[in-house]
Amino acid sequence: MTPTLVRQHRPHADSSPRVDLWARARDWSEIQERMLVPLYETVHERLEVGPATRLLGLRCGSGLALLMAAARGAAVTGVDSAPERLALARERLLPDPAVGSRAGGRAARIVEGRPRDAADAQAAAYNLITAFDPIGCLAGDAGLLGDLLAEATPLAERGAAVVLAGWGPPERCATSSVLRGAARLADPLRSAGSWRPTRRDDLEEVAQRAGLRIDGSGRVSCPFGYADVDSAVRGLLSTGLFDAGIAAAGEEQVGKELAEALHPHQRADGTVWMPNVFRYLIARVR
Repeated sequence: MTPTLVRQHRPHADSSPRVDLWARARDWSEIQERMLVPLYETVHERLEVGPATRLLGLRCGSGLALLMAAARGAAVTGVDSAPERLALARERLLPDPAVGSRAGGRAARIVEGRPRDAADAQAAAYNLITAFDPIGCLAGDAGLLGDLLAEATPLAERGAAVVLAGWGPPERCATSSVLRGAARLADPLRSAGSWRPTRRDDLEEVAQRAGLRIDGSGRVSCPFGYADVDSAVRGLLSTGLFDAGIAAAGEEQVGKELAEALHPHQRADGTVWMPNVFRYLIARVR
């Protein structure tokens, strides 16, 4: 499956400077999340995700990757700290009494909180942990992922696969220039959420600090395609990658900067297209 241009969305009526977290979660689910479908598919295929898989998804968001794994027969558990995104994940994954389970007939759990809250004494240990939320462009994101892994890996069986994802080299990611431009609105020396260049060994360093054994890696093309600049701005803001800029200059100003940075990527028909490459690393629980 390749990503398609998203449908055009009407702008939100609320123009106040306060971030609407529910609207942002909906933008993530409807616009941005599908851009990573090639990454999800590649990993699921490589690891042969299926009925024998007991998957724990860290920072699962609105649950698209979990839904895709469940469609292959996996039993899935997703954990996240964002209630707005989790509400959308529940809509996708939890059983509907009228039509049965939406998760391919297998058990699905959505947990709000930390990875430790996903422990289930009644179930077998997880044999796959995924962290598809890409790291490698925000200061401090590797450390935050390491903290999540420290809680999650004790819930997995020995030899279980752990998948980490990250942005590819900046020269292979057109979106890097957009991230860099918006970062001018934030102070990169003081904000833990400011943009930074991707480093080649980001994923390996996280895995090693977590005590995992590295078992393979790969790269996947994940172009970002949008119906228009407005949809692109909303989709990118929904990632949270521009929060430091929003805190410093306000969402309206960041939106203007984003729209300006996106102009080189706008095509004659008004659509926006940015080729990107993402990395994934497969490690094993010792």
